Formats: sequence, structure tokens, C-alpha cells
Amino acid sequence: MSRVAILGCTGSIGSTTFNVIEGLRRQDGDEAWGVAVLTAGSRVDELIGLAQRWRPHLVCVADEGGADSVRRELGDGIRVVHGASGLCSAVTETDIDIVVNGLVGAIGLPPTLAALNRGLPVAMANKEPLVMAGGLLLEAAKAGDGVILPVDSEPSAMWQCLNGEREQDVRRYLLTASGGAFRDRPRAELASVTPQQALDHPTWRMGSKITVDSATLMNKGFEVIEAGWLFDVSVDKVDVVIHRESIVHSMVEFVDGSVIAHLGRTDMAIPIQYALTHPARREVPLSPLDVVRLGALHFEAPDMTQYPGLALCYEVGRAGGTLPAALNAANEVAVAAFLDGTIGFLDIYEINRAVVDGWEPVIATSVDIVLDVDRDARQRARQVASPLV
Repeated sequence: MSRVAILGCTGSIGSTTFNVIEGLRRQDGDEAWGVAVLTAGSRVDELIGLAQRWRPHLVCVADEGGADSVRRELGDGIRVVHGASGLCSAVTETDIDIVVNGLVGAIGLPPTLAALNRGLPVAMANKEPLVMAGGLLLEAAKAGDGVILPVDSEPSAMWQCLNGEREQDVRRYLLTASGGAFRDRPRAELASVTPQQALDHPTWRMGSKITVDSATLMNKGFEVIEAGWLFDVSVDKVDVVIHRESIVHSMVEFVDGSVIAHLGRTDMAIPIQYALTHPARREVPLSPLDVVRLGALHFEAPDMTQYPGLALCYEVGRAGGTLPAALNAANEVAVAAFLDGTIGFLDIYEINRAVVDGWEPVIATSVDIVLDVDRDARQRARQVASPLV
């Protein structure tokens, strides 16, 4: 049996992972795939329902109060833990074969490190740990014989395009981006947009935070940094291309002028299942992509004045050290404030820029240094945001 740990089981990645596992069970039998670990934050009732359905060995929630509620409902037989330490216990103290990290933000860093140190494969939909501490994650994977399997649709597509190719033959790595909810609105008109408008993504259905990041293109900037670590290249070799249809998920250009592109439906089931079954490809219960009906595909260069956050990510990616961790922390605070309605959409960039401009980066030699930076940058972002409220 393949025993799966699903971190962030009540989010969109978790929901799709359950669908994928059910599909694999229909092909292989129920005994072939099991869910050994479930973690969630505050959505305790949903977690309880999922635990009753899948009967994992361990579940983790955000706080002790939630853990007490879960224990009362689940009774004996399922271990219940909580908090950041509980997330690490989830991947180190249970019998599992693969971790699906569907967490959002910096909270995913410690359990990812713990899983890699243990030698587990980690299917990474949670890009922020790589942004914050990509070097530390790669070192942990090497030392513990773990492996990072990209699950973000674009890094996964790039990984697949590179299959069997030589690194020295690559000229450029191209990540595609939809452009987000406001791609057709001038930046000058965005001061008064609402969170509800930002969450109306034109092609994908995702969690709130990443959908706002799509509207600012911060998600793509973070994927540039992520790709730099995953494929061991400078961020200046990773280009972003606006592609409205979200059918081409990544491209790789080679020195002979050839370009290999990955096309697929806008459904996270494809990269999640590929990570779970790699190197095999299995059937997914989705209708095939009809390339004839597509008619045309469009590509354009991103306007850095429309998406200054993307330019900021390149700047931070070049600087390296702890600066990406500081930017990630600032962005998490700013996006949360926007979703709460306490700052405007354009203030997200201003907060991020202010934190980066005031930051003195150092080398990220330990996870404690990175987590200290994360804490301090969040405090600085709140201070910057305070006059805007």
C-alpha cells in the first residue's frame, strides 16, 4: 500500500488529492492506496469528517482547543496532535510513503524539512518553503535521501519538459501565467477593487491567498525563485509569459532553437497524480484536451508596470540570502490584510517593497535564521500596514 500524508487536507490541493487517490483506488483496488496522515488548520469539522472517512493514523490541527474537539469526535485509534510541532510529528512519527504538502505559506517549511531529512518524497504544492529556504531544503533532501516533486502546475510542467534533457542544452525556462483577475484593467483603476473581485480568477479555481497572488503576479514571481532552486539555474534564465488560456503550463527553450511545451487542462489533478505515481503516468478521470477546439493560443510579455511585484521577485531572487524569506513574510501579511478589507489592493506591493527596501539580507545557513527573518519581517510588514488601515 502507498501511504499518503496530506498536509492541508481541507484546502483545494487536499480536496483534489482525495479525488486523485479515489481514482487510483478504482484502478488498483482500495488496498493499494491509503491516507495515513491528515492535517488542517481551523476547519476542524471538515477534518473530522475526512478522518472518519479515511481513518488515518494521525491528524493534526492548529491549536490545542481544536485538538480536544477532534479527540472527542474521533475517539481512540487515531492520534491527535496540534501546532507546528504536530506538523513535524505528522511526517516523522507515522508510517508514510509520500507527503503531499498542500499547506499555504511559511508554515510548510518545518514539516517539509523534517520529511526530507527522513528520506521521504514530498509532493510540493506549497511553494513558499522553497522561496524562503530553497538551499536548506535541497541540502536536507541530499542528506536524507529525500526528493522534492513539484506539484505547482507550472513547475511540474517544466519538470516534465526537462525529462531526459541535458541541463547544458537549455537556453531558457518559460513559466506561463494567466495574468489574474485584473489583467485587462489598467493599474490606475485597481485602487478600489475588492477582495471578491480579486478572487474571480479567469481560468483556475484555487485558494484565496494564491488567487490574490495570481492577481498581483507574486505567485509567478515566487515560482521564478522556486524554479531557480528546483532546476539549479539563475532566476534570469527563467522568463514569465502571459498566456490567457492557461493551457500551456510551461515551456523550455533549447540552444538549438527547439521549444518543448507542456499542455494540459486547468486541473490540479494532473500534476498531483503525476507526483504520486511518478515516473508512471496513469489515467485521470478528466475529459481529454481537445486541441482542435482550442483554435488559438496567445502569449505576451508581462508589463512590469502593471505587475511590479513580479519585478520585485526577480530583484529579490538575484539578491538571495534571507531576502526572499522576508518578501514572502511581508506578502503573507499584506495579502491577509487585503482579504480582511483593511488595506487596498495596491497597498500589497507598497508593503512588500517597504519591507524589502529596509532589509539587510544575510546567508540562510539554518532554519532558525530563516524563521527569525520570517517573524521579524511580518512584524515590519504590520508596522508598514498600520498607517494604511
